[in-house]
Amino acid sequence: MSLYAEGISKVYFRKTGEANHFEAVRKTDLKLESGRVTVLMGRSGSGKTTLLHMLAGLLQPTEGRVLLEGEDLYALDDRALSRLRNEKIAVIPQGRSAVETLTVRENILLPGALYGRAIPAAEAERRMEELGIAALADSRPRELSGGELRRMAICRALCRRPEVLLADEPTGDLDDGNTERVLEMLRDTARAGTAVLLVTHENGAIRYGDVLLRMDAGRVEETVAF
Repeated sequence: MSLYAEGISKVYFRKTGEANHFEAVRKTDLKLESGRVTVLMGRSGSGKTTLLHMLAGLLQPTEGRVLLEGEDLYALDDRALSRLRNEKIAVIPQGRSAVETLTVRENILLPGALYGRAIPAAEAERRMEELGIAALADSRPRELSGGELRRMAICRALCRRPEVLLADEPTGDLDDGNTERVLEMLRDTARAGTAVLLVTHENGAIRYGDVLLRMDAGRVEETVAF
């Protein structure tokens, strides 16, 4: 399984300022392969999150295609794209992504319920235990710290057993112990056959990757295979 970005870019057009457009992501090719962790590093504002959102089917490129097993994500209608994302692509976002009226357990199980692909309860319990949030299973998101909310989002993504996992700064709110645990889990997920993209500022994350990409001013400028 592979996710391939072919000549994708993202340009925002403006009515004011010195230039009438801003290139958030310059034209680039990128391939994510099953069994591998691709680490994407770069300063804030370099375009990493924009690139991730295009790969996830959440933000249409200005030009280019995103192909999952040869199928162009943005050639699909909204319903088909939503189903494909639910079945094959999981995202760990930077910001809050919880349904406030649901418990932690319900938030984790929710994606599986949307299209009748139920997540086994035992799987959710195991992942919550691994991430140290099992005792919070019946709590509401408003009762959780930022780090606990982040671990809930990680748990939700892993429980889906996706073909592609896109993690946007997944360790940003975590202490050293939980950071290492999460990076190990992402590496293990790749070894089980998932294509993993890890967007991070953590230099220590490099040793968990198979491919290193660096992004600057919207351009993926260096690729290193470990």
